[in-house]
Amino acid sequence: MVEQKDTNELCVSCRLTQTTPNLDEPENIKLWYLLEQAKRRFLYSAMNLNLPITNKVEDPTNGLGFDFLQNQTVDSYGNELFIKNYVTTGHSNGLITLNINEAKDASRIDMREKMNEKYRTLIGHFRHESGHYYWDRLILNSDRLGEFREIFGDERLDYQTAMANYYANGPAQIWQEVWISAYASMHPWEDWAETWAHYLHMVDTLETANDFSLSISHKNIMTPYLKGDERSELAVETSFTQLFDDWCALTQVLNALNRSMGMDDAYPFVISLSALKKLRFVHHTILDHLN
Repeated sequence: MVEQKDTNELCVSCRLTQTTPNLDEPENIKLWYLLEQAKRRFLYSAMNLNLPITNKVEDPTNGLGFDFLQNQTVDSYGNELFIKNYVTTGHSNGLITLNINEAKDASRIDMREKMNEKYRTLIGHFRHESGHYYWDRLILNSDRLGEFREIFGDERLDYQTAMANYYANGPAQIWQEVWISAYASMHPWEDWAETWAHYLHMVDTLETANDFSLSISHKNIMTPYLKGDERSELAVETSFTQLFDDWCALTQVLNALNRSMGMDDAYPFVISLSALKKLRFVHHTILDHLN
């Protein structure tokens, strides 16, 4: 949907999609729908946080774009298909690529089991990969880079070497004491992206709970979005404390409800003091960007 005065043919969300799946394959229509649905949920949070969102037509250098691609397969002449080119979900220079198989529940769960992950969702991919994009926009050339390195580590550590070591040897043994997830222990960039994704999990879920006037033990869940006149240093720090307290209360309830239904925990993570410090840094980075 576009505003009446908007001269663009496509909405803000659709203008970000650069490549769509092959819609000649009927299944891909549903997969594309699920991808766009998750993308819009991510954009809802980004817009409410007033994060910069421009497409690559308007800003080729700093713009954001999405490619939704599928693996290329070849026929072995026995009518059995083999993957010729595998699409890796990731980010590069503002372009986020997602393998459309992530929109298939069976494929995504299978990958989650193979990767020994506790959590893997479609919206989680959008939030994680957007973290890499916003690191470039909010950290790289800012006065926050030094503090980032103190908290997350030096991102100049060779990424390919770190990745090879992670997949060969697994996460650091003490990862639960330092990082928000096992994957976050691979490299400071991934630590940031995982922490960023968790922050978006928090604000989006809390905002939803607030919109439904949810209260726990007679205490209302706060809305995580501050108004323009509530951005003093004290207000920002106080808001993070309230956000985290409400998140702990809410996830206890969510996990308990899921267990009552015989389902996995909705939020299968424990936030260490180190991870909490990193979440606070994300909170301040986003709000400082608005000042």
